[in-house]
Amino acid sequence: MKVVYWAVTLVAVVVLIPFAVSNRTPVSLGFWPLPFLVALPLYLLVLSLLLLGFGIGATAAWLAGGRTRRELRRRRRRVEALERELAAARAQSEDQARKGLPVGSL
Repeated sequence: MKVVYWAVTLVAVVVLIPFAVSNRTPVSLGFWPLPFLVALPLYLLVLSLLLLGFGIGATAAWLAGGRTRRELRRRRRRVEALERELAAARAQSEDQARKGLPVGSL
């Protein structure tokens, strides 16, 4: 996975650096209800919007996985309870076997 990570990072750097260098022209960005304009380089606007889109997408995916994570937590607690119950039953069975009692009788 590290190789894939570094390959994607290298491709992103190779694409983004020339993009940033060739799009340094300032653009004016106005927010309609507000009376002022913000001048910033085009590459900064584009990269900021990409980052914002990534954040919104990651948040949406995390929220969508909430039901699955909740179900996995519930199942993990159930498995842990069953493992504790099994360990207790095995311990009880071993105690009965040491005492010479038939297994399954009390």
